[in-house]
Amino acid sequence: MNKSPDEILQIITEKISTNYENIIQLRKDFEELYLQFSSKQNLKVEKQTIEGIDSFKISADHVTEDHLILFFHGGNFIAGSTKDHLDLCGKLSSLSGTPVLSIDYRLAPEHEFPAAVEDCVISYLWLLKQGFNPSKIIIAGISSGATLVLSTLLSLRSNGVKLPAAAVCMSPSVDMLFQGQSIFLNRGKDWLTPGELDDIREIYLKGEDPKNILASPLYADLHGLSPILLQAGSHELLLDDIIKFHKKAMDSNVEVTFELWKGMFHCFQMFTSNINEGQKAIENAGTYIKKKLSI
Repeated sequence: MNKSPDEILQIITEKISTNYENIIQLRKDFEELYLQFSSKQNLKVEKQTIEGIDSFKISADHVTEDHLILFFHGGNFIAGSTKDHLDLCGKLSSLSGTPVLSIDYRLAPEHEFPAAVEDCVISYLWLLKQGFNPSKIIIAGISSGATLVLSTLLSLRSNGVKLPAAAVCMSPSVDMLFQGQSIFLNRGKDWLTPGELDDIREIYLKGEDPKNILASPLYADLHGLSPILLQAGSHELLLDDIIKFHKKAMDSNVEVTFELWKGMFHCFQMFTSNINEGQKAIENAGTYIKKKLSI
């Protein structure tokens, strides 16, 4: 049965543990929450191992095999997996007509920064070794996965690797200092809290400089990056930082499309089976991907 965004927000805040000292419970809560709101889809799922990294190729019906979406899941760098993001991956595949390769990158705190970034870069380089043309690849992600999309682009560019056709970033964290006024103005409207953001920074970075561009893309030189689709909700704590990144990208002559969804909270796209705005946002992403891949 469909629920309103406010009802879903209440369920999320009741379900997700805020005790970041119990990572195992936090991961279980994330998985159960996302699976609770997953829809039933007819998907083909093939497990692959990329240089020791578990990955899953997810295909809806009637996909074009010579194109690919490389997907990085969310979970604040410490939780999440392909399993609990399978519904989102399936819808991206269906709406874009493109297979999705989802990467289960290494998580903190067991694996220190920048392990997750390294895994994402490795997965892209592996695709190139398999003969994929960068112009046939889209990199997409949500929440921390969207941050990793930007980190991957920056790492690839700095190493002279040809970049993918475009990137799709849903609710990225772009500044680990979390300095935007929306951090406080949107408190209670989102399911994140300022205190949780501080916990995430501490666990993920373990003392690393928060301005490291692979953790906080806002501080990077953005010139020469692939075209980017940015999506965010107006009720997100991270909104001001995302708006600042959008402006910097435009000033850096990056082709960037910014969609601001009124009344939506962090990662609203994960709840497409209940929130019309989430479904429409994914439809827009599918259309964007088709256009960039010339499908």
